[in-house]
Amino acid sequence: MPAAERAGVDRGGDRHLVGRAGRGLTTGQGARDDAERLLDQAPCGFLTTAPDGTVLRVNATFLRWTGRPVEAVVGRRLVDLLTPGGRIFHETHYAPMLRMQGSVHEIAVDLRCGDGSRLSVLLNATLSRDEHGAEREVLVAVFDATERRRYERQLLRAHDEARGAEARAMTLARTLQQTLVPPVPPRVRGLTLAATYRPSGDGSQVGGDFYDVFPTGPDEQVVVLGDVSGKGVDAAVVTSLVRNTVRALAVLHHRPSSLLAELNDIVGTHETERFCTAVVLRMRREPDGAWRVVVAAGGHPPPLLLRPDEPAVEVDVHGPLVGILPDQEYGETELRLAPREVLVLYTDGVTEARRDGELFGEVRLHATLDRVGARDVPGLVAELEEEVVAFQSGVTGDDIAIVAVSPTPDPDPDADLGPDPETG
Repeated sequence: MPAAERAGVDRGGDRHLVGRAGRGLTTGQGARDDAERLLDQAPCGFLTTAPDGTVLRVNATFLRWTGRPVEAVVGRRLVDLLTPGGRIFHETHYAPMLRMQGSVHEIAVDLRCGDGSRLSVLLNATLSRDEHGAEREVLVAVFDATERRRYERQLLRAHDEARGAEARAMTLARTLQQTLVPPVPPRVRGLTLAATYRPSGDGSQVGGDFYDVFPTGPDEQVVVLGDVSGKGVDAAVVTSLVRNTVRALAVLHHRPSSLLAELNDIVGTHETERFCTAVVLRMRREPDGAWRVVVAAGGHPPPLLLRPDEPAVEVDVHGPLVGILPDQEYGETELRLAPREVLVLYTDGVTEARRDGELFGEVRLHATLDRVGARDVPGLVAELEEEVVAFQSGVTGDDIAIVAVSPTPDPDPDADLGPDPETG
């Protein structure tokens, strides 16, 4: 850094790089004067300090920025010109790094100005040594970081606002999802119901999986499990449409196949391009405690029938996706579900769960059901969910919905089952 005139000397209206009294430096003409003027009026501050941080020289830009006279800077230590927080950063970062590395880059601190205000700056410094390796002086460039700090604060505010919006969106998603699946399965006389729903990932998006259980008459129940394509609000709109439409159509159509055929046309004419899969059970309790079940499916994995001491078998029912093509026909299958037998319904978030490109698959699904067995229906659902989540190391790639139903012995008709979640 060029030498400076004594403090307070003014030549030709220009203030030159100023030095500590007693260290006057000669100046040349022409190019030397131009270089000194350039450093003195540069768009950044320049300081020269002793190895202990005492300021030896300072340019006019630094003095103008801080609003300090030269005598309030030269002769003082650089650390004394910083705010308390800046002093801590100076002692913990600036000084140690300068000694160890010989230079520092973009150390962010705040300077104390003459009027008591703060100036955010970035310090770049180089420690020079003599031919014997002894520390000689430190050359410091000071850059105004006011705009950068303002931008960083704006980014921080934007980050905080984004996190707040994310938290609100997650709360909204959970609240909305609770309207699409029962908070707990309803209590039905003569029927054990167990169900679970787990959204994918962190649960911040509304998924398309849903299930519902509702009565259509004395000793009659409809169970539906489905999966609307996609996620988010658009998928939630269609999910709500499907769930509510199934309830309405169940009153008009006694056969699940007819219900799915009309649901297909309604979803197909909806303004979105979403479609869904669904499996519908129409269940009627018989005098001996068994349930007569009529099953229809539209593009959905068939239910699995689990009998005591027997491997799980797939119910033979299939049908096209719901909402893709008009005028589709759906088949149905009728079966008798006896006590201690279980029907398990699930979405593709179970079998298509992935780990390193490998699917959970039907083999693992059947193995889990066969291992747990039909003795404990809620335990069966919980165990299956746990297996699928563990397979994905705790982070689910798709929504998971599972519903299991099993006849139970006819309870005392005068027994109090407590409030029904559907009716309160």
